[in-house]
Amino acid sequence: MTAVVTSTPSLELLVQERDGFSIWTGPHGKKNNILGKENDSKVSCTNVEFSKFSEDGSRLMVVTSNSIFVYDSSTWKELRSFPINSLHSVLSPLGTYLQTFESSEAYTTEHGNVVLWEIETGKAVTRQFQTEMPNGTWHPIQFSSDEVVACRLAPNIGIDFFDGTDFSKGIVYKLEICGVVRFELSKKPGSYVAAYVSECEEEERQASVQIYACEKLQNQLLPRRNIVHHYTPKQMKWNNGSTHFLLVTHPIDERITQLPWELSYLTINMMRGVKVPLDVAGPVIDVQWSYSGNEFAVLYGFSNDRCATVFDKEGKRLNDVKHAFYSTIQWSPKGNFLCLAGFGSKVSNGMLFWDYKEESVNKTVKTDTRGCSVYTSGWSACGRFFMIVITNKSRQCYTIYDYTGKFIGTVEKSLGLLQVDWKLEPSKKDDEIATMAKKEQGTAQQQSAEGNKKKKKKNKKK
Repeated sequence: MTAVVTSTPSLELLVQERDGFSIWTGPHGKKNNILGKENDSKVSCTNVEFSKFSEDGSRLMVVTSNSIFVYDSSTWKELRSFPINSLHSVLSPLGTYLQTFESSEAYTTEHGNVVLWEIETGKAVTRQFQTEMPNGTWHPIQFSSDEVVACRLAPNIGIDFFDGTDFSKGIVYKLEICGVVRFELSKKPGSYVAAYVSECEEEERQASVQIYACEKLQNQLLPRRNIVHHYTPKQMKWNNGSTHFLLVTHPIDERITQLPWELSYLTINMMRGVKVPLDVAGPVIDVQWSYSGNEFAVLYGFSNDRCATVFDKEGKRLNDVKHAFYSTIQWSPKGNFLCLAGFGSKVSNGMLFWDYKEESVNKTVKTDTRGCSVYTSGWSACGRFFMIVITNKSRQCYTIYDYTGKFIGTVEKSLGLLQVDWKLEPSKKDDEIATMAKKEQGTAQQQSAEGNKKKKKKNKKK
């Protein structure tokens, strides 16, 4: 097992209640002092519904029943408030923008109900109109992690690209993809988009997932993966580094258990998708990339025969756990460690802490949830601690474990607790990931250029 560093990390916790939030520090590792409160003052907000950090942890969004507040997470001072009753809202990765989705009934197509607000000025920088989706989803503008690339879906038409640093330019260019209904932008870096194109019998178009480069002059189609009739994408995920892409497809009618689920991966230097071999039949419950983007973990199989397997990014099996009767995978930001559990349920099988580079599982933890449903705020930014939270009417508390599953402590709270979250921090691994991505993407572009030259030569001969 990997040795633990001795220095105590500086960690902060957001404790969100109905009437406001407070910031706690810890764990300190001191006896009878699991978490020490850093500041007795509480930031007041009435009728709070939920809160969310930006990806880099620099800003905090607090959503109430009739407004949205944005705070600087270094000083916890309010930066801006928006008197909006939003159905959905999200901060951009660096906390520069707030995106909101209001009910379409109160707006015209000209005015727009999906708005991107610049937090510094409080002004709307772009608007679009979108009707409510049957399953409650929406199509926000997607950003790369550095906010340089920004794009949004134009359903069945294509993808609109913006300059993420200057929205006054409007749409910089349009990538036309007939039949596109969903897409996923790679985040670190924002080099590629994966577009799901729906099936159309009239146009003799087969459903597929297609990958394109984001550069305006390099919008050539790279790899693609055709999707079998009666199947639809369940999950679409890029790795950090933007070199590999995972696709989970399942039967449109999930009651047809004879039809297998499929997990495939696509790479930017390969012109087709490759199926990942799974040991047991059944649904793919969850699939997650490690933070480095070099491995992914899959939880799959029916409830009586479920397995968790870690593969490298090329689909080579690294290790697995049999009888993994869980529904969620959580990777530590430090690489080897995973936690498997059934968060959202009563966690009847406890939690499994696993270093996939070890031959055996580290520890299976029996959680004392007293019949309550559990949600997780997961791993701390340092990767040394893991937290679960209970917010039922009968009991409200949060519990912290170390990376091996060792119990650290439980903090019981009075009624009114909404959520507890680790404050997010930028990862030190980002430079390493960016270097790896440039190397692999440079190889892919070279191979693509060579492939185009060969095609041109063949066409000339003809």
